[in-house]
Amino acid sequence: MDNLPENLPYLREFLLNLENNNYSKQTVDNYRRDLEIFASFISYRRVEFPDVDKLLISEYKGFLRNQNYIPILRKFKAGKEITDEDEKKSYTDISEKKKALYRGQLSGRSVNRMLSTLRSYLNFLVDIDEEVPISSSAIKLIKTEKKEKQVADLPDLIRLIESPMELEKNKILQLRNRAIMELLFSTGMRISEVVNLNRDQIRIVNNKILDDRIYILGKGKKQRFVYLTPRAIDFLQEYLDQREDDYPAMFIPTKGTRRATGNPYVVRISQNYVQMKIADYRRQLGIIVPTSAHSLRHGFATYLAEEGANPAAIQKLLGHESLQTTTRYVHASDRFAEKAHRDFHPLQDDDEANKPGLEKDEESKQSKPVMPSPVKKTSPVREE
Repeated sequence: MDNLPENLPYLREFLLNLENNNYSKQTVDNYRRDLEIFASFISYRRVEFPDVDKLLISEYKGFLRNQNYIPILRKFKAGKEITDEDEKKSYTDISEKKKALYRGQLSGRSVNRMLSTLRSYLNFLVDIDEEVPISSSAIKLIKTEKKEKQVADLPDLIRLIESPMELEKNKILQLRNRAIMELLFSTGMRISEVVNLNRDQIRIVNNKILDDRIYILGKGKKQRFVYLTPRAIDFLQEYLDQREDDYPAMFIPTKGTRRATGNPYVVRISQNYVQMKIADYRRQLGIIVPTSAHSLRHGFATYLAEEGANPAAIQKLLGHESLQTTTRYVHASDRFAEKAHRDFHPLQDDDEANKPGLEKDEESKQSKPVMPSPVKKTSPVREE
């Protein structure tokens, strides 16, 4: 761990403690970056760590929300002095793309993640009997935006999954990207699990897939099996039939710096590429619901639930430790919610519900109890 900030005491020991407690490399890197941002902030504010107080933490929240901290972080890591001009630019030097997407601000969830990292660091200092300038409990998280995740309708998801065959011109790209899309929706795997998938995690003999199970060591080093649909197996097999290499990765780039290295531990497709391609396919197909690799994971859980899958089974397939986490992944689609309302609302008018476009399936109509019409004392009851 080189080039760590010197203005945060025991930072190296904190990160090593995370590693020793079996945190993933990605998680440790995220903690390191979050604390480097805080270190750059107190540096440019010319405040020593022992002098950090509640007011400064409040200002730090504003720094994260309203300023472009990246140039300040870069100058800090390069050992250059951060000037007043740099501070002024941090308010205005925000890319048009970032302004359009995020109004130039970090999301509340991102800010809270950075604040939670700072809390963990302070708790570590307390654990090793070091003095801290402020209690971790004094760092209050900010109010976050409450957004309900949307999942595209199943026909749109199917169009998206099948789109590489139409939108890609190169045969190997068609098969590889289609196999990736099928795999994401067939198994509910995380994008990190898909790009890190190796061939030896699937039972393959003489280059033929013989089993529909994939063994996964997922987030938090949790072990589980996920399962392939027949169509996912078909496209994985077609893609493997086109491969003429010995790289262990299931999905590899056809060109670029990773491929050029020839290193078997490096030659694999990147998460950014997959996310970029999914976004591109969605735009070309005109799907208005924002859809990413993670949305396919949400869709996997949602449509399994709509088909009647047991929540505990969905939890196991997703690799969640808590069933409560799984419930956040299961969203009733608008179509399903609309149908449920029309099928089961006790005051639904049968004549209205049976108009064209508002059909109900026979099973739900038969199971729905008949509600008596309300009786008014001032007029006789009319039989329909």
